[in-house]
Amino acid sequence: MATKKKAAAKKPAAKKKVAAKRKPNAAFMKPMTPSALLGAVIGANAMPRTEVTKKIWVYIKKNNLQDKKNRRMINADDKLKPIFGGKAQVSMFDMTKMVSKHLK
Repeated sequence: MATKKKAAAKKPAAKKKVAAKRKPNAAFMKPMTPSALLGAVIGANAMPRTEVTKKIWVYIKKNNLQDKKNRRMINADDKLKPIFGGKAQVSMFDMTKMVSKHLK
């Protein structure tokens, strides 16, 4: 006896929602002027917060200031110590809070 398999009824493919392109937050894109202390590290030109963070990370990596054992910690050199409130080492999460105090 030969049995015939019934073809499963094909369902139309569900249309995927097209995600709207995310707009950057205007507050992050507003140019901020760095203080003289922060300007010594990233430059004195006004730039958005996102660029400030990128330039600080470029400086940290260039000068090898990330802690070897705990990569979340940033070791301060002579230029970063006053920005970090005199601390020799801060976490990368505290760093952004401390840097924001040096932006107008």
